[in-house]
Amino acid sequence: MMFSELFVIPALLKRYDTAPLPEQRAHYLRHLQQLGYRRSTLRKSANHQLALIRLLDLREGDQVSLSRIKHAGALWARPRGRRCKQAATAKARERFVSFGIGWLRFLGWFDETGGMHRRRHPEVQRFEAWMRDERGLSEATIRDYCIVANRFLTWLAVQRVALDKASIADIDAALTERRQSGSLSRRAMHDHAQRLRAFILFAEACGWIAPGLAAGIMPPRFMADDGVPKGLRRDDVLRLLASVEGDRPVDKRDRAVLMLLAIYGLRAGEVGGLRLDDVDWERGLLHVRCPKPGRINVLPLPQSIGNAIVRYLREARPRSFGRSLFLTMHAPIQPLRSSALGAMVRHRLAAIGVVSGRRGTHALRHAAAQHLLDHGMPMKVIGDLLGHRDPSSTAIYAKVDLAALREVAALGLEGLA
Repeated sequence: MMFSELFVIPALLKRYDTAPLPEQRAHYLRHLQQLGYRRSTLRKSANHQLALIRLLDLREGDQVSLSRIKHAGALWARPRGRRCKQAATAKARERFVSFGIGWLRFLGWFDETGGMHRRRHPEVQRFEAWMRDERGLSEATIRDYCIVANRFLTWLAVQRVALDKASIADIDAALTERRQSGSLSRRAMHDHAQRLRAFILFAEACGWIAPGLAAGIMPPRFMADDGVPKGLRRDDVLRLLASVEGDRPVDKRDRAVLMLLAIYGLRAGEVGGLRLDDVDWERGLLHVRCPKPGRINVLPLPQSIGNAIVRYLREARPRSFGRSLFLTMHAPIQPLRSSALGAMVRHRLAAIGVVSGRRGTHALRHAAAQHLLDHGMPMKVIGDLLGHRDPSSTAIYAKVDLAALREVAALGLEGLA
């Protein structure tokens, strides 16, 4: 049993062995152990499980809402609520609630319907299956379309408007509210409206909504070449790579990641999607899955990038955690996601004093494209490297005054190493 690995004092071990729901508790603790959590964290988790069972009067198969878990957290945080005279801090209470959600969701006992904004509507599930099975769209595209569709259906539910009763006025109101939130650019608002129109077309074909509504959705206009992509300056890219030449495991990982972003201009999803088998060491090739175009790019693997990846694999990558190439360094050990990659780039840039402008992974992508163009690389080659299907996607970089932005030191790709 899992508990004998965590507790050696007989009385303490007996307490955890004989408490209710032993299998459900042990199964989750084993799951956390496989994710790389330390023994001290597992012991604390085991204690949280007993507290949740006591405070929720938890029984097998219960469906527990978020409000109940938060109430249990408030009781646990009181003085003596956790066998301690002092009250728990707000941060400790949040961690307790978060643990409770994670454990009960793992067991399938968490009532997901308690928050309407988290519920995946059945119509969206049908829409998702159609996009995947009939259209063959990429997972990234499917996710973006489903988010918009789910948000619209949730908005209708809040307004107490049934989908089959929705009118073009309701659709306009939903789009207006989204636009007035101020969180979307003109281009992003255009894409949002296009995705909503695709869902409405699907709903019309299924007979869920009155026909002809999709034709009334007018996405806001924008100029296809408005603005120039905001990349980083060449010297900032060089300083960024120089900042990860240390011997810490996280530096070894981040250097390999940043070289892929800065030299190849890969998207965050492409780097996060790399697997161990994607590196063809014998032929010196890198196979990159492009979720946006939905195909695989085969790129040459320069020695500098290969050396960085080898160093990470040999000296820093956590062992026995799947086939994904880049993993988190701390528990839970899991593949690096796009959000984590973006946060890493912003943190690293802030550390070298770059605290303004665009500082995500796409800034490195734009910088890579601009550097190649400044050095006379044909547009077709740049488009192939970036995975652009449409040459117009690459042509936007040609608007720049190349003479004004050309760097003094004309470094080739290997100059980044």
